[in-house]
Parts: sequence; C-alpha cells; structure tokens
Amino acid sequence: MAFRTLLKRTAVVGGGAVAAVFGLSQLIEYRKTQARLAHVAAEAELKVPFSDELPSRQAQLAALQSGEEFDVLVVGGGATGAGCALDAVTRNLKTALVERSDFSSGTSSRSTKLIHGGVRYLQKAIMKLDYEQYMMVKEALHERANLLEIAPHLSAPLPIMLPVYKWWQLPYYWAGIKMYDLVAGIQCLKSSYVLSKTKALELFPMLKKDKLVGAIVYYDGQHNDARMNLAIALSAARYGAAIANYTEVVRLLKTTDPQTGKEKVCGARCRDVVTGQEFDVKAKCVINATGPFTDALRKMDNQENQNICQPSAGVHIVIPGYFSPDNMGLLDPATSDGRVIFFLPWEKMTIAGTTDTPTSVTAHPIPGEDDINFILTEVRNYLSPDVEVRRGDVLAAWSGIRPLVTDPSSKDTQSICRNHIVSISDSGLITIAGGKWTTYRSMAEETLDAAVKAHNLTAQPCKTVGLMLEGAKGWTPTLYIRLVQDYGLESEKWRQRLSFNSEEVAQHLVSTYGGKAFDVAKMAQVTGQRWPIVGKRLVSEFPYIEAEVLYAIKEYACTAIDVIARRTRLGFLNVQAADEALPRIVQIMAKELDWSQERKTAELEAAKKFLYHEMGYRSRSEQLTKTSEINLDYQEVVRYKKRFHKFDKESKGFITTVDVQRVLESINVHIDENALHEILNEVDLNKNGQVEIDEFMQLMSAVKKGQVSDSRLAILMKSAEETLDQRG
Repeated sequence: MAFRTLLKRTAVVGGGAVAAVFGLSQLIEYRKTQARLAHVAAEAELKVPFSDELPSRQAQLAALQSGEEFDVLVVGGGATGAGCALDAVTRNLKTALVERSDFSSGTSSRSTKLIHGGVRYLQKAIMKLDYEQYMMVKEALHERANLLEIAPHLSAPLPIMLPVYKWWQLPYYWAGIKMYDLVAGIQCLKSSYVLSKTKALELFPMLKKDKLVGAIVYYDGQHNDARMNLAIALSAARYGAAIANYTEVVRLLKTTDPQTGKEKVCGARCRDVVTGQEFDVKAKCVINATGPFTDALRKMDNQENQNICQPSAGVHIVIPGYFSPDNMGLLDPATSDGRVIFFLPWEKMTIAGTTDTPTSVTAHPIPGEDDINFILTEVRNYLSPDVEVRRGDVLAAWSGIRPLVTDPSSKDTQSICRNHIVSISDSGLITIAGGKWTTYRSMAEETLDAAVKAHNLTAQPCKTVGLMLEGAKGWTPTLYIRLVQDYGLESEKWRQRLSFNSEEVAQHLVSTYGGKAFDVAKMAQVTGQRWPIVGKRLVSEFPYIEAEVLYAIKEYACTAIDVIARRTRLGFLNVQAADEALPRIVQIMAKELDWSQERKTAELEAAKKFLYHEMGYRSRSEQLTKTSEINLDYQEVVRYKKRFHKFDKESKGFITTVDVQRVLESINVHIDENALHEILNEVDLNKNGQVEIDEFMQLMSAVKKGQVSDSRLAILMKSAEETLDQRG
C-alpha cells in the first residue's frame, strides 16, 4: 500500500548545517515568540460553548449518536489524540473523539513526568552531526516552554543534578549542558551551573560522597501527566468537541468515491463499553492516534498493512519522598547497561526510572520484578552508603508502553524512527504515531495540517500555541490562600501545629485543578471538626479529599480505577493507601451513579486487580510468602516470640483480630474492626483468618532484610509492646 509520510527531513553534509542553525538560534526564537503572541491574541476570538459547565458523558454520547457528520473523528484519548481534538475544534472544525478506555489510561499516564527536550538526544545529534535529531530537540524545547505556560498549575521547572565522579567529565558534561541551554535560546528556563562537591552535597545530601568531584545542575519541566492529558481533553470539550471515554471503535466505515472508484474511510462503528450500545459516527476524516495500538486500527483499514509499532516497556518505581530533596532531581547519564535513569521528586514522593525493554502490546502492562530490582540497583550506586534503599521501600511500580515506530514509506522498514510519523493511507485514514509527550501539541498541529490538506477541509490556522488549558485561567501561585480563607481548608501553619508532615489540601487542590479548585471546594463536606472545617480526606497521609471523587464524575470518571489512577494519582503514589481508600471511593460513586450492589462489588474487585497487577501490589506482596526463608539470630527469635506471646495469651500458636483488639483496648487504642482485619490479612499467608507464629517470624525476617519496610502489623505490635513494657 502506498503511504505519504509527512516528515520534515533535511540533508546534512558535514557539521556546517548544525553550526549554521546554532547561529540562527536567537532569530528563530524571536520569530516563534512573535508567532506565539499572535496566537495568544487570537485566543480571545475563540468561542467557548461550555465555559460554565462541561456537558455530561450522556450528552457527549448523544452528540456522537446524532447522525450528523463530523469534520474530524479522532480515535484515541491519550495526549496526542486529545491534542488533535483540541487543535481541530479550535480551527472551527466539527470534532469528535472516542477512547475505548479512559482518557490517559495508557502510556500518557505512565511517563517519567518530565517535560523535556532530551539531553541525550542532543548529545547524539552533536556527536553524529545528526541535523534531524538536533531539530527534534529544538522542537521539544519550544514545546516545553509552551506547555509550562499554558498549564502553570500542572507543571513547573525542575532543577536536575548530574553528579560527576571523574575530573575529565566535568568540562565534557558542562559543554553539553550549556549547548542544551543554547538550543533553548530565550526559552531557556534557567541557566545551568556547576557546583562544587560541598555545595552539591548540601543541596543533595543523600548523594554518594566517595570520589565525587562536583555536579552540574540544569533545568527541565515536570508535570502531572494524567491530569495534563485530562486538561487537554476537557479543554477540547469546553470548545465544543464531542468526546467520550469507554467508547471503542468496532470497525471503520467506508464509502466508494464516485470519481475514483476507491474506498474511503468515512467514519467508525462505535460501541459504548458501559452499556454495550453500538452506533455509527460519520466523519470526513478519521485520525488514528491510538499509541501502542496503532497497528490494530491500521489493520481495520487494510488487513495487509504491515506492523509499524515496535513497543518498548518502561518501568518506574515510587519510593518515599525522604530519598530525594523536595526540589532537586538526579540524572544518571550512564547506567550499567547504557541507559539513563532519572531520580525525581514528584507529588511529595520520589520517582525513579525508566527501563527500556522490548515488549508485546497489551492494555494492562505489568512491572516486572527484574526491572524493579534493576532500578533499585542503579539508584543505590548514586546514593550514600548510609542511605539504604530497600525493596520494601517501593510503594508503587508501573510499566508504560512506549510506541516506537518505523516509517512505513521508508525502504528500511526495520529502522526505528526517532521522531513521530504522520501517514495517510489510500483510503484516507490518517495515522499519527511515535513522538514524545512533550511534543504532543506540535504533533497534533502537523496531523491536522495533513488532514485539512488531504480531505479539503475548510479550517482556520492552528491556534493551540499559547492556548490556556483547563484550570489555567484564574490560577496564581497564592490562590490556595483564598481557598483556606473562604472554605476553611487545611493551611500550612495548622498542619505544623498538629505535627503532620503532609501537603496541605488547599495547595493540592490548586496545583491539581488550578482555577477550578473552588468548584471542588464547593462540593466538599463539613468535617465536624474545629479545623479544617470542610474537606474529609480519603486517606490520612495524602491530601486527596472525598469531594474530588464527586468532581471526578463531572470529569467523565466512570470507574473507581479512573479515580485512583488518573483523577487523583493515589494508585501511582502508594498502592496500599489506594487500596484503603477504595471502599469509600466506590461508596461515593455508587451513590452518585446509582450503582447496584453487584456493580459495587465488581468495581471494588476490578480496582484491587488493577492495583495488584499494574501498580506493583503483586510484586510488593510477594516479598512475603510461605516459602520465605527466616533469617533471624537467636536473640531476635527470643525477642519476637516474646512480642508475639503478649498478644497470644492462651499460647494457641496464632493470633486473631480479637487478640489484637484486646491488647489495644488495654492501652486505650481503638482501631476499626475492618481495618484491623485488613492489617492481619497482609500477613496471613495461608488466608485462614489468623496469623501463626511462623508467619509472624517470616514477617520480621522480611523486615530485617528490607523486603518489607512498612508492615502495619509489625509497627502496631512493636508500639503496643513498648507501651505495655512502659506501664509494667
């Protein structure tokens, strides 16, 4: 099949082209800035049909089922698909978007959370005199600046430290990072700088001191990827696009062109995954923006199409925030196998990754234990020996599938395209594949340019440069103060007086919803306490409140997984905390959406399965098994037996919730019976409703080896024993 691949390529002879471009850097940036200001001015001309309230999912489905022909139908609700929908609707094109799961349910929510140009790509561009790779970095740096501007509540610059352990590497890395600043031009976030060993350890005290000669700090952007993706999709809906999640394409609709006699794609047969209802969506142009599932839709168009997607799995882990400074990331430029590892603060936790291994396409990627241990090993190489990162410190882990692609029009179909590709099939199906999170907007612009040209659509120029996303309007860095004053949400000083080390709810709402934070606060319930007045938390150690579950439904959340994974990020931050919050989340959603008891049970089971397999709960729980070796010395065995028998008064050889509750009541500690059952269930390996002494010993051995680091039962029994001993 013939394809037209729209790739901007330039032949390079020697190093002159790269040098010439560096010379024109300031002029190019000046012109881009002028263009951006023109687009920002044009934003005032755009109509916003749903500026007050978003249409419901039912209203969106009704629009899709109306029988009217759309100019553009986008298939895929990731960053690129949502970007295409926003680009199309702001060009005054009648736009629809369908996503078979939830918005950002795939790769777009499982990234490294960076908005970056790619330091390592620039290194390759210079070393290999690769002009195309250089332009890819330059484009990404331009998009980085734009993304930080249009969603300031969801993104911010982040300093990243590159530690140096050999003197000759210092000028080498410094030159490369300075080149990164130069390519960014006037859009450079902040100038990079060199640190002495003393200053580097002052800013990053967890760093390994031995042989450290200094460090270089440069700046990139960081964001909340799933919320950013959602902001793009919701912005498209505000401007009038008909968007629907949990709506899958069953087959493509085709019609015969009377002039050429060839079949042309004219829409798609869709199915509402929630109800099972099928319907046709007619469109002049269909855009395939399905990421790793690109080939599935291409083969709906033509079964003879060869696969162009070569999926690669990237695993990330989350560990407690005390392993990194609050506002300084770390880059390992050369791991043991030549990959790059980032070690970054994110949402008050620390994220580390990523791996890069070939994988098969699946909607439910699972993080492997080998990848988790690889990341832990690499992280330990850069941290001080007295900072022990244990396997039990991993609070969550996930795998994202990066859709690397080959160019279908290239003679060498096996070569990976480092940039994105836009291709148009003989039947008119437009495919956008590959690329990076950071460049989603420019990819969408290029895709819509191709669509307008190929299908003769009447459209205005692209308006998405400088176009503020959902929540950006009305946001200021101090907006949270008004939330505290108007709604009595938790403030920093109040949290400090209570000796809690937690992000305040008001700041969390503002950094998540921007100017829409007040809409969430209005839905918050009274706590019944003197302070905070409103805003009941889902779990005590995280700032997510119950009102966010109600607001998530307005943001098209259909399942409990949508809430724990993408409306809030609880599932990505701590699987155990997410598991604890699930019953309340399901209860709130059931009341609002009128779920039956069967539906509530199914939602709870599906969400637990998601946490167990896709968020690393399985790998975490498997650290403690029946076959785990007990590695305790004699004194430790005696001590732990003594502790166990303080609860097992009758010397039964096991303890139950009744035994634990009796001891806790004797020291005036009260824990909900259901919560206590969950605590014991974590250690009850044979699931017989009780914890035998050998299971307790296996737990304490796993704690000693670092395989388990925050067992609630171990902490509870130790604290109770200490209290009893003090009283004795």
